[in-house]
Amino acid sequence: MSPTVVPAIPAVHREVRLADQAEGELTAGHFTVVEVPVPVPEPGQVLVRTRVMAVTAAMRTQMTKVPLPMPSFVPGQALWGAAVGEVVAAPGGGFAPGELVHHPYGWREFAAVEESRVRRLDPDALPTPAAHLSQGATAWGALRRAAEVRPGDTVFVTGAAGGVGSLAGQLARRLGAGRVVGSTGSERKAARLRAELGYDDTIVRGAGPIERQLRRAAPGGIDVLLDTVGGEQLPAALAVARPDARFALVGALSNQLGGSGGALTPVELDTGLIITRRVTLRGFGLYAHPDLPQEWTKEFGQGLREGSLTFPHALLQGIEQAPRALCELTQGRHIGAVLVEL
Repeated sequence: MSPTVVPAIPAVHREVRLADQAEGELTAGHFTVVEVPVPVPEPGQVLVRTRVMAVTAAMRTQMTKVPLPMPSFVPGQALWGAAVGEVVAAPGGGFAPGELVHHPYGWREFAAVEESRVRRLDPDALPTPAAHLSQGATAWGALRRAAEVRPGDTVFVTGAAGGVGSLAGQLARRLGAGRVVGSTGSERKAARLRAELGYDDTIVRGAGPIERQLRRAAPGGIDVLLDTVGGEQLPAALAVARPDARFALVGALSNQLGGSGGALTPVELDTGLIITRRVTLRGFGLYAHPDLPQEWTKEFGQGLREGSLTFPHALLQGIEQAPRALCELTQGRHIGAVLVEL
């Protein structure tokens, strides 16, 4: 086997910084792309060249002044987020140059990362490095562990065209669901969900009351909700829930992608229905399940090789396209994950 060839380390690289906190519609003016010296790794760090990075709806929320249970982006400083890269320098010896790794400092071409925050990846586990940035682990964990999908269940997925939802329909089917319904923002997206991504039927925001559409799409009621949206879709799902329904709540897109970009999504729920129908509502976060990424990678790799799973995603080229990628995500322009290849 020939040795791994590691590219020479340049003197400077580019990173994307937050120009100003975002209120209202997100635009390219909220970002700046700057050229800065490549960082020198300190003891206990590795230097990683980023190959591909993800943009997510949560990043929109981190750009606001809204208090969050996570760090917010700071004007004048680089943004961050999940990325896959290649180790180019490892002074501590815990990693080797050339290794493929997952790290949390996207939005820059090179990053000095603490060894404890770098996760080694098997380059043969998935067809492309980009596939390691799917949000399928969240969909898999929410359906399997939080909602415990059972054979024959009717499953409703909100935000079904997003990074989580575009895999959730396929996974619900894989877990034995009898009927899978998804919500989305346009009939164009709805058609793709039905044709390609495992959904039997769809409801479209703005095409009529959500509850009425859901009763049509799931006339017998629903057993499982995977909710990435919140807002009016959560009480609509509760209204058609069957006894002992299980709701897994993983996101709040209705507010994150709205004008405020906030994190809070207040809704009124009928507690009488929750009690009499014995509905379980459970929040799910991937951070609480550190074993899930490895489990998901094995499942995902098998599904991709067999052709039983697909990875819907948009891939933009060049770090200068990262601001555009996040703007387009907030506008609902894409189906699946939104990634940038550096």
